[in-house]
Amino acid sequence: MRLLCLVVPVAEVPAGVPSGDAPRSAFGAGRAYADSVSDLDALVGEWLTLPDVAERIGRDVGAVRRLVEDRSLLALRRGERGVVSVPAGFLAPSPDAGWHVVPALPGTLTLLADAGFSDEAAIRWLFTPDESLRGLGTGPVRPSTPVEALAAGHKTEVRRRAQAEAL
Repeated sequence: MRLLCLVVPVAEVPAGVPSGDAPRSAFGAGRAYADSVSDLDALVGEWLTLPDVAERIGRDVGAVRRLVEDRSLLALRRGERGVVSVPAGFLAPSPDAGWHVVPALPGTLTLLADAGFSDEAAIRWLFTPDESLRGLGTGPVRPSTPVEALAAGHKTEVRRRAQAEAL
């Protein structure tokens, strides 16, 4: 029997992005929990469990779990019991009085993952205040974080900034 060894170059991790054993998904055995829960909680604010997300968007928990597995949403295991939770800011009100996933979020999450961001680092980046975003739009409420800018329809600017982070 002959074994083949394949050497694959690893992309350099962008500045400010934690590397190492950071979790890539909320599911699966042996996954790590968010290490710096308190400062991440301060950035994110409200977290929703998968049943809460399902209730809010009017779908079953299995469908929400698939959204997380497909990386249309990000979730982290949080707390002592390791409850899978999604930042509430990933959901936006629908015109029909319901809720939906922020439309530009899945593509932005893909871009961040391709740039080497872990799930925790992507959530941290999306919720970190950036005063330069306040210049976007003309409405009474100006975005102060990338996720707020996505929800307000400024996906091109947010993705441009995410790509710049990867360089």
